[in-house]
Amino acid sequence: QVHLVESGGGLVQPGGSLRLSCAASGNIYAIYTMDWYRQAPGKQRELVASITTGTSTAYADPVKGRFTISRDDAANTVYLQMNMLKPEDTADYYCKIAAVTPGGVPHDYWGQGTQVTVSS
Repeated sequence: QVHLVESGGGLVQPGGSLRLSCAASGNIYAIYTMDWYRQAPGKQRELVASITTGTSTAYADPVKGRFTISRDDAANTVYLQMNMLKPEDTADYYCKIAAVTPGGVPHDYWGQGTQVTVSS
């Protein structure tokens, strides 16, 4: 079983920055795509950023130019650098990885979530 632990959330003023991290542990054979999602109260969970094994990245329009996703394969970790934060970025942020364990098939694994609040 693969386990993800998220950290880095908190309270920040508009225009500030936060860096989220998500570290995977367990009997991992390979990790494919690593993603960040967010969900604000009363809203649907949305994909924020994605990075593939080949380090190709994709971002949702509201965060383009402000957020950067990166990965450290040696540490089985994905990061989300968030700059120029806005109140509308307030949400619970979740990481998701597509991984395969030895002898298994690819499967999605989710982190526990970390809260980001942008407020003055």
